[in-house]
Amino acid sequence: MDCSSVKKNFKPCCQCGVIIEANPANMCVGCLRVHVDITEGISDQATLYFCRGCERYHQPPSEWIHCALESRELLTLCLKRLKGLNRVKLFDASFVWTEPHSKRIKVKLVIHAEVMGVVLEKSFIVEFTVNHQMCDDCHRREAKDFWRALVQVRQRADNKKTFYYLEQLILKHKVHDNATEIKPVHGGIDFFFATEAHAKKMIDFLVTVLPCKYHHSKKLISHDIHSNIYNYKFTYCLEIVPISKDSVICLPKKMTQSLGGISPICLVYRVTNTIHLIDPSRGQVAEVNSTHYWRSQFNSICNPKQLVEYIVLDIEPIMDKDRKCFPGQGMISTKHVLADVWIVKASELGITTASIHTRTHLGHILKLGDCVLGYNIADTNVNDPHFDKLDKATVPDVILVKKSFDDRESKRMRKRNWKLKRLADHDVESTDGNEFNEFMDDLEEDPELRRNVNIFKNSLFAVDTDDTDYDPNKPCITLDEMLDDLTVNDVEMTD
Repeated sequence: MDCSSVKKNFKPCCQCGVIIEANPANMCVGCLRVHVDITEGISDQATLYFCRGCERYHQPPSEWIHCALESRELLTLCLKRLKGLNRVKLFDASFVWTEPHSKRIKVKLVIHAEVMGVVLEKSFIVEFTVNHQMCDDCHRREAKDFWRALVQVRQRADNKKTFYYLEQLILKHKVHDNATEIKPVHGGIDFFFATEAHAKKMIDFLVTVLPCKYHHSKKLISHDIHSNIYNYKFTYCLEIVPISKDSVICLPKKMTQSLGGISPICLVYRVTNTIHLIDPSRGQVAEVNSTHYWRSQFNSICNPKQLVEYIVLDIEPIMDKDRKCFPGQGMISTKHVLADVWIVKASELGITTASIHTRTHLGHILKLGDCVLGYNIADTNVNDPHFDKLDKATVPDVILVKKSFDDRESKRMRKRNWKLKRLADHDVESTDGNEFNEFMDDLEEDPELRRNVNIFKNSLFAVDTDDTDYDPNKPCITLDEMLDDLTVNDVEMTD
């Protein structure tokens, strides 16, 4: 190569005199960085708008999105708020730590730009100020009179245990978060929503977790004939099955045949997305889903308010070989044990010597001298068309439901170190009378039932480890099953 051509490719910098490769600017990279600012036109300060009601950030023009601190979504939002960033090449972006309550978010950017044939790199920090602004949804929620969709949840039953269970499911899965207002009414709860999509989402959840049916209607509020825009208000009325746990029902004849020849008189031992039935005299179990129930409806002939306390005088378990079986019989429960029981009313103990014989599915938990709750079918006035068609000789005099524990209404309520949350802001111990306390008793006695319920520690009651009345056979909820109740007392910082 000619030496003269090599010398022509290298020239001194016009600013510092350093020999560099020839370029249109005749300046070295260091001098270019001093004289040319590639960040010119890129703002180093910007503003983000944050709604404290729903904890969302505003994304222009009209969208509000959830973003966690130092998340990828928040970084994307910050970069979109910067002007002039499209004229350079973004090489790297990262967060710089700031105090969570400082209302400041700092982002470090590394950019590349070509200046007179030379690629320059520069890093700088952009500071975002977080200002508070209420979103449109929170505005409507605070107004408390705006709604486009209404969900009415109702249960026409004497006992509300199923309704209380549904309330805890809603709280656990946070289905009510999009509601602008929740209004308890007689026989149910009304949920108001700003959009029909949120109401449909709640309806889909309720139909999934409980046997229920619904119908809907819409009302025209206003319309624009020029743009063909119609403004409707939608109403969804959802009805829960009027059946609750520990109720006695009488099945129609066709349904007993479709359920494997189960006895018409059955006990409801659980209500989830299906109605779980058990025949106390045979131990046979069956499930009735929502479709079958609404096709052939049946009602409770006895509800938990009619429970009578009995004392067990004698009990004899029934062996499997002594059970009566027939072809086509449905599934037999393996969790229960059939037994012949001789009982007497607790109010007549010591007064009469006559005992009552019945067959029960509680042979695995009952023993001599236990207290047990049951229904006195023989002395109950039952008004049911399916019950009137039965042969009275096949109807048991007493149906035992569950074991009773001493001082049920006093000691257990006084020593509860746990609590439940409610959709409405009221005291659970005083507004619903004894029904909600019975539901809490069921949670203590049934581990399967409380699996889908959030149980919180009650800070007002300390755990007494030196309790002399502690009985391991009595039902209780352990500390491992309880959640810590979070109470946030956040003081707003000022600029």
